Amino acid sequence: MMWRGRVIYSGSVTGQAIVTRMGISFFGGVDPDTGIVVERGHELEGQSIAGKILVFPTGKGSTVGSYTLYRLKANGKAPLAIVNRECETITAVGCIIAEIPCVDHIPVQQVSSGMQLRIAVDGEEAVVDTQP
Repeated sequence: MMWRGRVIYSGSVTGQAIVTRMGISFFGGVDPDTGIVVERGHELEGQSIAGKILVFPTGKGSTVGSYTLYRLKANGKAPLAIVNRECETITAVGCIIAEIPCVDHIPVQQVSSGMQLRIAVDGEEAVVDTQP
């Protein structure tokens, strides 16, 4: 499968997807020292987003979430990339300051955890596709 989306922050990566159908609040929802989702009741609670392509519909929560993404990157616990259905400002700013590739306008409901994804930026358009 291949999808074309909008570039929020450019970069090309290949990695394993970790997917949730729930929104993510990075501030208070993800431990910036470990990369583990700590939000109680979240679909990914107890799982690490470090070194994976994090796929979720949209972000939620405090503007401090942008800084949390930066702290994740500084601690070596950030996701390789973020893929959204609709990227909101908090996630966008966090990806930009942390230099985490980010793409939106992707039908995230078609992606499953464990899939190998490749994100490649071609000009102002991003391509997300599955790898064998």
